[in-house]
Amino acid sequence: MDYISDYLQNVSNKPLFNPVEPSFLYDLFDEKIPDSPQSLAEIQKHLEEKLIPYSTHVNHPGYMGLITPSPNPAGILAEFLASALNQNLGAYSIGPSATTIELRVIRWLNDLIGYDEKAGGNITSGGMTSNFIGLKLARDSSSDDSAQHDGMTQGWVAYVSEERHVSLDKAADAVGVGRKNLRTIPTNEKFQVRIDLLEEAIEKDKERGLRPICIIGLAGTTNLGAVDDLETLSKIARRENCWFHADAAYGGGMLLSNKHPGVLKGLHLADSVTIDPHKWFYAPLDAGAILVKDHKRLNISFGLQPSYLTDQSQQKNERYQFYVNGFEQSKRFRSLKIWVSFHHYGKPKMGEWVDNNISHAKHLHQLAVDDAQFESATEPVMSAVCLHYKTPQLSNEENRRLHFTVTEKIESEGKFWFATTIMKGKTWFRINPVNIYTRMEHINELFKTLQSYCNVELDKYISVKS
Repeated sequence: MDYISDYLQNVSNKPLFNPVEPSFLYDLFDEKIPDSPQSLAEIQKHLEEKLIPYSTHVNHPGYMGLITPSPNPAGILAEFLASALNQNLGAYSIGPSATTIELRVIRWLNDLIGYDEKAGGNITSGGMTSNFIGLKLARDSSSDDSAQHDGMTQGWVAYVSEERHVSLDKAADAVGVGRKNLRTIPTNEKFQVRIDLLEEAIEKDKERGLRPICIIGLAGTTNLGAVDDLETLSKIARRENCWFHADAAYGGGMLLSNKHPGVLKGLHLADSVTIDPHKWFYAPLDAGAILVKDHKRLNISFGLQPSYLTDQSQQKNERYQFYVNGFEQSKRFRSLKIWVSFHHYGKPKMGEWVDNNISHAKHLHQLAVDDAQFESATEPVMSAVCLHYKTPQLSNEENRRLHFTVTEKIESEGKFWFATTIMKGKTWFRINPVNIYTRMEHINELFKTLQSYCNVELDKYISVKS
């Protein structure tokens, strides 16, 4: 406890990232299963020497990379207790009060979306599992539940923006739709799915005898936080008599915002929604969620009840069994850290953190707009910004390498960590603060660093060419 407290207070003084060779780490931990016991103090020393120096410190204020936030301290403490209690929420009898807390957290998330009392859901390991469950629900519902018994016996297709998260490709594979039958639709200048091209794709597929099984709306894309026209997508799904799933794994944090209401307009129209509290709710990993407008759909899709788990008690109609209302049977107590976080900080304070991150992104966007050598993909809707360093003197490949070189150099210095991405044929610095410790001065320093390092690398290319 003391070590973790000291770590959180002093992490900004550590290098954010250590550019160590993977082979060094593999050798460092190359050991057989121990036979001789060691004291916890000795093990702690090993961890301080081997684990901590080579971790990516997401609690560092300069961490603005993949959407893994700085976990809030109350949530960290809740993980201690959850591990000690070791409640298995698959079956009510192994975690009565934990099951009740889980149901309450699910209710809170459904309230944030705008679902009524018929809604339900599962707390999951993250968006990968949540999107898998969402597409399974879509498959079962659209096939009148024949697919879960007979398999996919006819041609089905699902539709999503080209900016989708890879979890949807994996989910399409896992539920039998197939990756080739996940139609990826181009986006407009704001990186939202183009409705006209979606309509064209649906008509072409129907002419070939294929049926829509699901339309997926993105409510906060990974690259930019772009939000599709959820209301129009809902209308198309209703017309085609198919499921409408919304992926708000990252964007769901906007439901906490105090200053930016309505960004996720139409989210409540989806049949199911993915939200990751371990992203922009600042909960420690892992804590995702799949929320479902009609709870009965969960039971229809997952309601297998083997004899060895039959509840013989007189309360069986009151005891909520997650294993017959979800995919997991061994189910860890993920909701406690969310419950504790809301109780300790309150929704307005958590919303303040979200709004701070949005301000960081908008400020960085404006810094880029004011610099003739930089381009910002679009004004941020959330906390994700994509910046491109313009080099008309260089080829696309040289520009790509410049972005990668600058990113690697900044990463190796240990003050900032962010990612790169490719959108519409260009390479971008992808910067995404989901961090309760980041301040505006960190954003200013980051942009100055980008300006300096990009200019230096460009000069190198020009000198070589001349």
